Amino acid sequence: MNILIVRVSSLGDVVHNMPMVADILRHYPHANIDWVVEEAYADLVRLNRGVRNVIPFALRRWRKSLASAQTCAEMRSFHQTLRAQPYDVVFDTQGLIKSGAVMGMARLASGGRRIGLANGTEGSGYEPISRIFHTMSVPVGGRTHAVMRARMVAAAAFGYAIASPADFNLNAPDGSRPAWLPDQPYAVFFHGTARAEKRWDDASWVQVAQSLAARGLPVLLPWGSEPEKQAADRLAARMQNAQVLPRLSMMDAVLLAQRASLAIGVDTGLTHIAAAFNRPTIELYCDSPRWKTEGNWSADIMNLGDLGMPPAVAEVEVAIASLLAAVQLPDPG
Repeated sequence: MNILIVRVSSLGDVVHNMPMVADILRHYPHANIDWVVEEAYADLVRLNRGVRNVIPFALRRWRKSLASAQTCAEMRSFHQTLRAQPYDVVFDTQGLIKSGAVMGMARLASGGRRIGLANGTEGSGYEPISRIFHTMSVPVGGRTHAVMRARMVAAAAFGYAIASPADFNLNAPDGSRPAWLPDQPYAVFFHGTARAEKRWDDASWVQVAQSLAARGLPVLLPWGSEPEKQAADRLAARMQNAQVLPRLSMMDAVLLAQRASLAIGVDTGLTHIAAAFNRPTIELYCDSPRWKTEGNWSADIMNLGDLGMPPAVAEVEVAIASLLAAVQLPDPG
């Protein structure tokens, strides 16, 4: 059986879509699963052991130069790749016109089906018109977790029950250790987010860094934009044990998350990647609903705060003590 998943963006949503792959293969171990995803996240999806082929989708870049010869050639190549393999099932778990259109372009095998969401969850960007591309639409509850949403679509398509915790089925990134990555255990603060309201306040980050310094644990501060770089510099200036990292590629950022002894982060894609690797992770919810994306598949993940209720430093320190109880840390003296 040949299966295509269309989940093109965003980073956190791509991560949360991955457990449906393990679910399908648990019931159909010989299935071939391909995935269409935005080109920026293609290497991340390639880490999933259950995905056969990744088909990069470059709509974000193509939109900037739709009339150029290179863009037209890339779009033709994408269409040809999408049509090369007849699929028995095509899933659109994003529920947008753009993802539905990609689903519609894919070639179906005889008797093949196109399956997607019948509705969105609270606050999602679901576009009901995307259902015109479906042969089957799967309803979900208004407060269905992002991971469970995709798993439910696959389960409804194949008629099985979801009976196991989410399995992200991820390999560790390949390659040698980069110069910026410490040899000793470290914590990483995923402090940056595109929406300012989701940030945790600087004073709280500084207090947590002080607690980690007392444990002998250095703090690494990544960033992905100039405002995030300025925020990282501002935090590091107030932390005795912090290092601002250079600009990282997507896969270097994945490596950073995968190797962390402790990841603390706001509701953002890199925090969710650390949780997907089952690293000791504290997810901080300041201005987004926790039910949507909280890491609920491992005891190594703790979720604090909620919409409009940022967590207190004391809560985070209790979570740190619990998660690091079994971690061998260097002597702070």
